[in-house]
Amino acid sequence: MEFVHDIAGALNIRPAQVEAVLALFEDGATIPFIARYRKDKTGALDEVVIGKIQDEAKTRKEFAERKAAIEKSIIEQGKMTPELQTKLDKAKTLSELEDIYLPYKPKRKTKASVARENGLEPLAELLFTQDPSADPEAAANAFINENIKTIEEALQGARDIIAENVNENAELRTAMRRLFEDKARMESKLVPGKETEAQKYKDYFEFSEPIKTIPSHRTLAILRGFLEGVLRLAISPEEEDAVERMEKMFVKGSNSCTPHIKKALRDSWKRLLQPSLETEFRTALKQKADEDAIQVFAENLRQLLLSSPLGSRKILAIDPGYRTGCKVVCLDEKGDLKETALIFIHEPGKLMQSEYLVRDLVKKYNTEAFAIGDGTAGRETEQFIKKLDLGIPIFLVNEDGASVYSASETARQEFPEHDVTVRGAVSIGRRLMDPLAELVKIDPKSIGVGQYQHDVNQFRLKEKLDQTVVSCVNMVGVNLNTASKHLLAYVSGINSSIAENIITYRNSNGKFKSRKELLKVSRLGDKAFEQSAGFLRIKEAEHPLDATGVHPESYHIVEKMASDLKVELQNLIGNASLINGIDLKKYITPETGEHTIKDILNELKKPGLDPRSEAQQFEFAQIFSIEEVKPGEIVPGVVTNLTRFGAFVDIGVKQDGLVHISEISHDYITDPSEKLKLNQKLMVKVLEVDIVRKRISLSIKQAEEGERPRVKRDTRPAQKQSDLSAMNMTDALSALKKKFGK
Repeated sequence: MEFVHDIAGALNIRPAQVEAVLALFEDGATIPFIARYRKDKTGALDEVVIGKIQDEAKTRKEFAERKAAIEKSIIEQGKMTPELQTKLDKAKTLSELEDIYLPYKPKRKTKASVARENGLEPLAELLFTQDPSADPEAAANAFINENIKTIEEALQGARDIIAENVNENAELRTAMRRLFEDKARMESKLVPGKETEAQKYKDYFEFSEPIKTIPSHRTLAILRGFLEGVLRLAISPEEEDAVERMEKMFVKGSNSCTPHIKKALRDSWKRLLQPSLETEFRTALKQKADEDAIQVFAENLRQLLLSSPLGSRKILAIDPGYRTGCKVVCLDEKGDLKETALIFIHEPGKLMQSEYLVRDLVKKYNTEAFAIGDGTAGRETEQFIKKLDLGIPIFLVNEDGASVYSASETARQEFPEHDVTVRGAVSIGRRLMDPLAELVKIDPKSIGVGQYQHDVNQFRLKEKLDQTVVSCVNMVGVNLNTASKHLLAYVSGINSSIAENIITYRNSNGKFKSRKELLKVSRLGDKAFEQSAGFLRIKEAEHPLDATGVHPESYHIVEKMASDLKVELQNLIGNASLINGIDLKKYITPETGEHTIKDILNELKKPGLDPRSEAQQFEFAQIFSIEEVKPGEIVPGVVTNLTRFGAFVDIGVKQDGLVHISEISHDYITDPSEKLKLNQKLMVKVLEVDIVRKRISLSIKQAEEGERPRVKRDTRPAQKQSDLSAMNMTDALSALKKKFGK
């Protein structure tokens, strides 16, 4: 742990905290477990800082491994010196290490290596010393041989050696790297003849921006165009600026050698140094843009996973459609599928039938809420249900990823006898009940809340998104007796195979009666139990604390509290007046510190509390297509995606509108407590509508300063509040036969 102090300094925390976290990782602890149940050891570090310690340790380990490999290579070449070792020891970054190693790095054949083979190194040294009395041409004449035919060939070979030596000068590379950081620009141009296929990159046909200010989304857009072969890309400071700085470092005066040195320096810049640093900075900019985009994705994913659940309710869920109809499923309060049906609300001849069928299903299953997918035909389906006037709340549910789930192996295993339309409708209904439990079944990249997710480092993206899902699942907690294997697999200490074993045990032995029973599950040992138990809940368990977030290792503390208060344990849980009277200092021991006791008391006040608020209904304005959206109107909307350049907002039409960052209120940007969140409901003003390009420009700032929202009257033909008696006889008989048979 030689880098503990470096990590502590970088994160502005105490070395002891870093040591504690690294020791816990070494012992097999997970980030959620450390953050929740080892606060006394870490000084109450949160998941973010613990994750950064993990990342920093990984980076420094990679640095140490690379340094050892470089040292080994130089030693094997017999070129290690005390001075060189000192330089390597002082290096703090990988780029510094690589610069020092560059002269010793095995190379393929170069112009300089050919010149050295031809014996021109002494001539290069003569030129580089810039002796005022030297005569370059005369000196070069002595090197003419069967391979070197002329004086100019000899001088060119010497300049090639100088150019390579300059390129490998660590001090110069550091200076040029600073020049890139301060002065380099990213420039892109259209590749001639690619106008048609490059239209989506139109903003970058003649583009230039300093790399120190260019935002990540522009970097990724330009790099995508470059990789697709429709944009040319250059990253560089001005050539004259770079060459001038090189001359200040290497040109010693003005004599007969000076022109050769200047020529070698310019060649070194154009042929070696600039391309090398351009590649380095392109990679660095890509990594920075990747991290930024991945962070945005992770933040959005966290908010989506922690979306408000409706909870255990009986749901009638609808996957809307036009030509093929709307698939209807009825779910019980556990999310189990009870019945499926198909309605056609876009065919006038089948409206009455569809209405009857919905009313009948609602009555049969005591439906408590409607869940309607917000995709194609979603708003029209919502209007159809509203006009039934059933007095049941209606929710439009984001269906991004539902089609991915419905076609997945997971869905086939859950519903082997049903097609993708039924599975999609079930997913929509369950997503309303508990977004987290349903969304963990879907690849996060398919949920639709990222930017450029296919362009970024896929390994790093998966790593970050998996960490986010794990964090959310453990923050909320998991009901051990109802959770799917997909949800269980994200619990701290449990992997997919152990999750499968938990389900197998549950199916064979019935519901878990206690947390201790987990130890009977195949391959779930003491370490997995330690890491997972506190995040798993068992309602109506044998031990009352099994339904809370109190870890089993601390049960004895709560039992002592109850004993000291002379009350039954179950009478202490949730009793705020008793809990507030407990002197926490009385229960602090060398093994259990103040942080743990405070957490226990807070958990006892609100045992098993779900940190998410309950889902609330939301009403869009009565507009259904982009053609109906008019500039100047103020309408309600829902935030569907957040990026570094603004927010996308659904206002109830097929296309989400964009609120550019300049049109977001100041508080939303500067005040962390006021930052925009996914699924946030707010008012927006329509600034511009481009029907051809299907773009809507919105403003939050101007909406807050403007008039009351427009509520457009629904001018569509009213749906009759009919029942069976209002149907014509043919429709009525048809509906009855379809529902109940002959």
